[in-house]
Amino acid sequence: MSTIHGTTELGPATARRQVYSPLEAYWNAFQEWRKRRRLLANLCDFSDRELMDIGITRGEIDYVASHRDCDPRGILSGE
Repeated sequence: MSTIHGTTELGPATARRQVYSPLEAYWNAFQEWRKRRRLLANLCDFSDRELMDIGITRGEIDYVASHRDCDPRGILSGE
């Protein structure tokens, strides 16, 4: 007879949950729109000096708000 010493824990599932209803898809799109609008408003409140400190110009605010995962200077975020 053998015995097991220890346990293993199951981690979170790596697959994303599929969107099953149009209402859920609309809700997710609405939430993303709200995040973009909030970021846009916050960036517009910055002074030109503050924008320069984070490496963007006023002309790039719309792009940065719409493409949050991209760096407008071509440098990948997170590396």
